[in-house]
Amino acid sequence: MYLEKFKLNGKTAFITGGGQGIGLGCAEALAEAGARVIIGDRDSKVADSAKASLKAKGFDVETAIMDVTDTKRVAEVANDLVARHGKVDILVNNAGIARSETPAETVTDEHWLNVIDVNLNGTFWCCREFGKHMLKAGSGAIVNVGSMSGFIVNKPQEQCFYNASKAGVHHLTKSLAAEWGARGIRVNAVAPTYIETPLNAFVKSNAKMYDAWIGGTPMARMGQVEEIASVVLFLSSEAASLMTGSIVLVDGGYTCW
Repeated sequence: MYLEKFKLNGKTAFITGGGQGIGLGCAEALAEAGARVIIGDRDSKVADSAKASLKAKGFDVETAIMDVTDTKRVAEVANDLVARHGKVDILVNNAGIARSETPAETVTDEHWLNVIDVNLNGTFWCCREFGKHMLKAGSGAIVNVGSMSGFIVNKPQEQCFYNASKAGVHHLTKSLAAEWGARGIRVNAVAPTYIETPLNAFVKSNAKMYDAWIGGTPMARMGQVEEIASVVLFLSSEAASLMTGSIVLVDGGYTCW
């Protein structure tokens, strides 16, 4: 009875930034649980490569080329997927960018707006457009990818705009959960620690920063993609049927200190 609650057979899931890193891990996790998965990404080559890798494993996968900051395109994709599949049951808002080692006084308007536009605005645009359809259907699960940086200030890197964007994602998650909970929509978020992904590949060449990351983590290591994707699977499934407005920290204990 209990394992059945983790299964997603017959469900349709859309993952933004699904072509690599955490997004690709989430796509595979949801597909393995039985969902039809649509990988959203702004890079068609990355999306096609991800689709091919999952198709080779026997999963039902499609792609949708989309930039989350393009509100018109977000609406088009949401409308198209619902028209073709009847419903999008699960939305995973994973698309995000980071820019570290930028002191606040040197942040340009462009840098600030770019990070906020992708990480926070893009998450809301997707919640809004896919949420409209979920509300009509009376059910749905949204999982936003936040960050432990939404709770703490990272060190030694200076990244005020990233931290602010992820804190915004966390409170957006709670706000939508409060608004939509009685209408059948669950909205939760996962807040990862430093994960070994292409986004964080730079740290291996920065000994000072890498040592600070590992030294600041009680488990003394970076996280793996599957350790985040597994939590996203849980939050997407009926196993988390009473959860909404939760921000699940998966940080190896980083925020304990």
